[in-house]
Amino acid sequence: MIDHVSIAVSDLINAAQFYDRALVPLDMKRVADRGQSIGFGKTYPELWLNLRDGYRAQADSGHHICLRAPSETAVQAFHDAAVAGGGKSDKAPGSYPGVMTTYHCAFILDLDGNKIEVATFPRP
Repeated sequence: MIDHVSIAVSDLINAAQFYDRALVPLDMKRVADRGQSIGFGKTYPELWLNLRDGYRAQADSGHHICLRAPSETAVQAFHDAAVAGGGKSDKAPGSYPGVMTTYHCAFILDLDGNKIEVATFPRP
């Protein structure tokens, strides 16, 4: 099981403000600040932003992270907040076939081009 993930950002202040708004629908907030890194989570840092001067994610690298959303409404709200905050839609919110089940997700590219997926899965 994964405990946390870290992504690089070129402007920590702007990136943190972007995630301050985008992560609200996932019940995640800023929970740690270590100067060059800021952590977001529900009760402890699950997603770290790490300052890297001049960083820009490589397009089509195949890398992305997926954060779990509590509902389809939260997926939509995350996508809307991310796009309103300057991110780019990479896959519109909707239901898509997965390997094990159909699930509801959206993909965005953050201010540095990091690919972030937000997904919710049907409950049995």
